[in-house]
Amino acid sequence: MTISVKAKPGSKVDLFAIDAAGQLTVKLKAPAQEGRANAYLIELFARELGIPKSAVTIVAGFTNPHKRLDIAVSEVDYARFLDRVKTVSASSGS
Repeated sequence: MTISVKAKPGSKVDLFAIDAAGQLTVKLKAPAQEGRANAYLIELFARELGIPKSAVTIVAGFTNPHKRLDIAVSEVDYARFLDRVKTVSASSGS
């Protein structure tokens, strides 16, 4: 499945959130230097979804905050992940 995300590197915390426009936004501790934020984004998605890092690939937006990722995960598991993100976003006011 291919998803669109907005990455915000250099944050104090790692956080998945849904913004006001319904876009999945990911705050990353990693800096936007030498591909570190991209590598960390892949690692973070893999950890949150319980899949290997090799199952997450950035297909567009390597140097842009707006990215498209190809993720080898079932729609059911991804829907559960989004439900968790929406719950956290609602409780934090994001």
